[in-house]
Amino acid sequence: MTAILQTHLPDDMRVARALPGIQPERGPWLRVDDAYAAQMARREALLAEQPADVLYLDPLARPAAEELLESVLDCLPALGFEMGEAQLICPDGRCVPMDRTAPLETLGRLCQNDFVLMEKRGDAHVLTGAVLCFPASWRLSEKAGRPLIDIHIPVEDYTDDLARRVQRLFDGIQVGRPLWRFNQLWYEDPELFQPRSQFEPRRVGAGSQDGSYYRTERQTLLRLPQSRAVVFAIHTYVLARADVPPLE
Repeated sequence: MTAILQTHLPDDMRVARALPGIQPERGPWLRVDDAYAAQMARREALLAEQPADVLYLDPLARPAAEELLESVLDCLPALGFEMGEAQLICPDGRCVPMDRTAPLETLGRLCQNDFVLMEKRGDAHVLTGAVLCFPASWRLSEKAGRPLIDIHIPVEDYTDDLARRVQRLFDGIQVGRPLWRFNQLWYEDPELFQPRSQFEPRRVGAGSQDGSYYRTERQTLLRLPQSRAVVFAIHTYVLARADVPPLE
């Protein structure tokens, strides 16, 4: 399979920050970049061939998923999408049916982003829905319905203290004030769909700066006004080592 790569990163993704590295999102929270057409072709294939691996929705989370779709639709005209009553024409020329009965699948066919819904159940935010075509070494089926602390197991450096800080952060996310962070990973394999069970060893080269490909996720957090769900929107960039700019 041909590698799907970007050629550059946004300028604000060149400065590393200490975990969790959260800051206010001052630009658009949805983006279209030079890998849009190729990434969307990969997403279309995954949604058609492996829907059980990339889609999950708790029935009780349907209102939040529908609200998320409407929020995204409001943003698309500014990104070069042509909106119609029955379909949308994407920047790569694809026509995507306006299927509000399948909100997460529709989102997965429109945007480079993966979307994860986190809803407050008791004292914790729980993963209640997702379209996750480009997992970076985790498996949706193992995290579905789980609280925030379990989702990050067994991530290195995710201490109990950091977990409490992240939970407080989720509690404090305000409508209309999205936040963002990014991670930094190195892989030998540029494939975007890289699920891995938490019980499996890490792939050779994963996490090592000796990898041939630099993979980074722009992770945006925002709160939906009606359902109060927190959305975790993930835009994945993969660059060949030669195209990676100096990281400060």
